[in-house]
Amino acid sequence: MDLDDIALLRLFNQQIAAPVLKTVNEIVSWLGAVQAQDYNMSEWAVGVRLPGSTVNTIKSAINSGEIIRTHVLRPTWHLVSAADIYWMLELSAPQIKSLARSREKELGLTETAFSRSNSIIEKALRDNQHLTREELVKLLAAAGFSNDNNRISHILMRAEIEGIIANGSIKNGKQTYALLAERVSDKKTMNRDEAVVELAQRYFTSHGPATLRDFIWWSGLPVKDCRLAIESIKLSFESEVTGDETYFFAPFKIVPKLEKKQVVLLPAFDEFIISYKNRSASMPFENHIRAVLINGIFRPVIVHNGKVIGIWKRILKNDYVFPETEYFGAPDKTTKKQVNESLEHYAQFLGKKVVFADK
Repeated sequence: MDLDDIALLRLFNQQIAAPVLKTVNEIVSWLGAVQAQDYNMSEWAVGVRLPGSTVNTIKSAINSGEIIRTHVLRPTWHLVSAADIYWMLELSAPQIKSLARSREKELGLTETAFSRSNSIIEKALRDNQHLTREELVKLLAAAGFSNDNNRISHILMRAEIEGIIANGSIKNGKQTYALLAERVSDKKTMNRDEAVVELAQRYFTSHGPATLRDFIWWSGLPVKDCRLAIESIKLSFESEVTGDETYFFAPFKIVPKLEKKQVVLLPAFDEFIISYKNRSASMPFENHIRAVLINGIFRPVIVHNGKVIGIWKRILKNDYVFPETEYFGAPDKTTKKQVNESLEHYAQFLGKKVVFADK
């Protein structure tokens, strides 16, 4: 198995090539978690894996609480299936708290302060009240919680990882917060060892071929836990050594082959790129530094048969999408045609029309 095989298998396992899942919840559950700090791009992260879907398909699943957007795993937002939210929060909360402790101390956020802020937030959101961040900032400020140095973000994240709040319904185009217990009443939990194994099974099934280092990065869990999880599941997975890394993946009789050359536009922070510590299977270093900025921003990418060949962005004006592309090399006419077709697909997903600069 070489790097080309790894990139191709990831396309299939991540439901980008030849997707077979039928609902938003199935996609999110299959992947385990979908990074979602850029909310608009996270809608496309699901949509690109769900043929026939539109942006309203994804919004409906989020508004209904079928999938939840909250801080979990690494301390950033992810989309998670409602059925998985409680056990994932319990698993990742200790690690996230540990990472945040130093900054919280600098901000004067003690456990007593968090207890008080959590109480204020719970009271404000009770009985299915869904409030925007701005509304909660105002309420907390009235209770003496300053937002200097982005303090309120830490307060809200603590309430999220403690399972008090998560996303609510979109209100006037803005994200809101709601009580998690009112969004997801069925509290599915498991002990820590079971949870780590379940997360590893999800990750290597949906993201494989991947390595121990990849899983440590994606999960945010301690190295010891990740090693034990792999020991528990490895008999159910294939493994191959490529270079100096051991890759684990769900069994395939043969490496799948694409019927034709495939181009796909992936969003910023897509799992196909961000979920691996080592991204060389899809991007050599010289392209990585153009697709992933030094400040940790992952740009939307153009992927050709598993390889990142460029970046793209969109400008939205009324009912139109004005796309811009930047290639890392000179694409042939067929590839450029497929990129334009993919841009039209994206515009259709948004319910808009695409306007190309060269037309």
